[in-house]
Amino acid sequence: MAEHHDETRTAYDGVVDLYASMFADRLETRPFARAMVGTFAELVRGTGNLRTADVGCGPGHLTAMLHDLGLDAFGLDLSPGMVGHARRTHRQLWFGEARMEALPLGDRALGGVLAHYSTIHTPPAQLPALLAEQARVLAPGGLLLVSFFATDGPEPVRFDHKVTPAYSWPVDRFAELLAGAGLAPFARLLHDPHSERGFLDAHLLARLQ
Repeated sequence: MAEHHDETRTAYDGVVDLYASMFADRLETRPFARAMVGTFAELVRGTGNLRTADVGCGPGHLTAMLHDLGLDAFGLDLSPGMVGHARRTHRQLWFGEARMEALPLGDRALGGVLAHYSTIHTPPAQLPALLAEQARVLAPGGLLLVSFFATDGPEPVRFDHKVTPAYSWPVDRFAELLAGAGLAPFARLLHDPHSERGFLDAHLLARLQ
């Protein structure tokens, strides 16, 4: 596990400026993802607990979007380079370094967790523990929105992501992992990709039971 984290951290530290420039539009060109993030924010506001973590926040563009949507949002990322960029760019928000498998948060602390394509580099055998950690920090009724690349096959598919190796998932299999972590999936959006990889883009909303 340490090797996987080291490789991912080093890879993202090396592309901070390029990555930030690619995603600076905060989903203005991605209507489906934008709609799901907006729905997520509305549902989190409805819980009365506005505290929300953007895990794997990268340069902080979606943390800022969640803040603009009325949430008490903060960002966590494995890459110190990404965290530094986020702090410089969004000075009104808080960002810190953390692994998604070991969040520096108390039990049942949050109304929401956003994982926007931040689980894709996690090896399949390690994903259940990662999802259980997201569930641990959610208050009862709290929401998780997770976005990832989807495949039509029965098993996860490893592929060469532009930054570091990643995995696409069958949506039903991913939903089963969420249920195993104590999260009840209740909405999903699957749509054609923006990239040449050919994988579908998937978004799953789940609620802590």
